[in-house]
Amino acid sequence: MTLSPTPRSTIKRGRNRAVTEREALHAVLDAALVCHLAVVVDDAPLVLPTGYGRDGDTLYLHGSTGARSLRTAATGVPVCVGVTILDGVVYARSVFDHSMNYRAAVVHGTAVPVTDDDAKMHGLRVITEHIAPGSWDYARLPTPKEMAATAVLSLDLTEASVKIRSGPPGDEEDDVAANERWAGVLPVRTVWGEPESDPSLVGEWDVPPHVTARR
Repeated sequence: MTLSPTPRSTIKRGRNRAVTEREALHAVLDAALVCHLAVVVDDAPLVLPTGYGRDGDTLYLHGSTGARSLRTAATGVPVCVGVTILDGVVYARSVFDHSMNYRAAVVHGTAVPVTDDDAKMHGLRVITEHIAPGSWDYARLPTPKEMAATAVLSLDLTEASVKIRSGPPGDEEDDVAANERWAGVLPVRTVWGEPESDPSLVGEWDVPPHVTARR
């Protein structure tokens, strides 16, 4: 399936980097761990990092019920969610042609508060399993008090855009022909480190398999 661009989600700059397959949108969202939620609060833009998870074409966001960003987003105002994965810094022969290799997705829409107990629990499971796979069946589940303190919003992925850059620099022909400077890409990769046990653990503990499996 392909994305259906709207005036807000149509890429105008760097159109050659636009990707229209919906699977590409899913891939970017599934690969990242943090999104940035943008909403206007008290007549000023507010952009905050937010944990999320995807189930089909629904994006779930969560945070404290006291967070102004989520409280405002829950009122039905337009919101925008952005996710960017940096894959490399592109060193060109000219400063002007320096760039970055990246995968980016932007979602526009109206966030809907998830209030039904079962639906809210499902949203939290989706988010938990996206950020820390295996934790939902291992850790203690939320208490009613914790559920009441947690806001969950759902955002439809209908209105979205994807932009991807990869490959070497796009230098001017004269700079390439001069062959006077190095050019290339410095890749950026995210890797998992060694798990660090909580110092307050009592006794000997093995790191659970769902944690070590990510390495």
